[in-house]
Amino acid sequence: MVIVMKPQATKEDITGVEKLLTNLNLGVHVSQGSERTIIGVIGDKRVLADTPLELMPGVDRMIHIVESYKLAGRTFHPENSVIPVKNTEIGGSPIVVMAGPCAVESEDQILSTARFLKEKGVRFLRGGAYKPRTSPYSFQGLGEDGLKLLAEAREETGMGIVSEAVSPQSLELVAKYVDIVQIGARNMQNFSLLQEVGKMKIPVILKRGLSATIDEWLNAAEYIMNEGNYNIILCERGIRTFETYTRNTLDLSSIPAVKELSHLPVIADPSHGTGRWRMVTPMSRAAIAAGADGIIVEVHPCPKAALSDGPQSLNFDTFSELMGDIRKIAGILGREM
Repeated sequence: MVIVMKPQATKEDITGVEKLLTNLNLGVHVSQGSERTIIGVIGDKRVLADTPLELMPGVDRMIHIVESYKLAGRTFHPENSVIPVKNTEIGGSPIVVMAGPCAVESEDQILSTARFLKEKGVRFLRGGAYKPRTSPYSFQGLGEDGLKLLAEAREETGMGIVSEAVSPQSLELVAKYVDIVQIGARNMQNFSLLQEVGKMKIPVILKRGLSATIDEWLNAAEYIMNEGNYNIILCERGIRTFETYTRNTLDLSSIPAVKELSHLPVIADPSHGTGRWRMVTPMSRAAIAAGADGIIVEVHPCPKAALSDGPQSLNFDTFSELMGDIRKIAGILGREM
């Protein structure tokens, strides 16, 4: 349930409602809008049965929420959330590009990539130090050594760092080195991991699961937010369908759908969404046109030699062309780069 305060409600009115709810052992989430304040109520609403909230000073009306996700939904928080990370706002006017290799392989590989991306205006360097692979015999990442190389790249270029945590055990270590923690598709419903990242204030990219519905995806975000971390960036990375030509089916319709249902920023991952480098550029363009707040793509100095996901990685030339296309689309949409 949400309590909508009147436009002229005073701070004392809002505080009075908060105190009442807190005394009834209900969770309270206050969203300050440009015109109104909305108070979200979390918990067993039956304790309010005999409480005439509508008669309290400053209260306009109450709205009952049918969605299972409360904190992630627009009813609780009508205005778009903007996540500040390293002098960048994700979910605001800028279209944010995150790029880099699927996996950190060596110092030369990650530093040369970081320098190139910095020149192209990329704000965040992505790179996997822990790689959850389908086969146990595939390259699993460099672990903390990979994180140290990412930190070295940040020190030289000033770019933000994005890397994945694959377990509650790896989360604490990853969080020491990165600016944004990524929760991958395979871990979208790893609830113990979601709860642990929720206890941190670090920004998190939450990728959609391989077969997850939008409702399940938003409820996964709810697990994180319920622990106090509201710095969530949703990432559409393709879902598993009957189609075999592409690695996954990039569900671009989910971008405007989630924008309607949730206030959280949404980015797209056309690399995992297609699995084919030739499709990354057109699907990136389409994602931005559909309303995505950014993209996260895989870029490698020599994709043929990549230890992970080479077939879906752009080389430096093709990535340069992509950035030119995105700038043109951003201008048409009235957004920044």
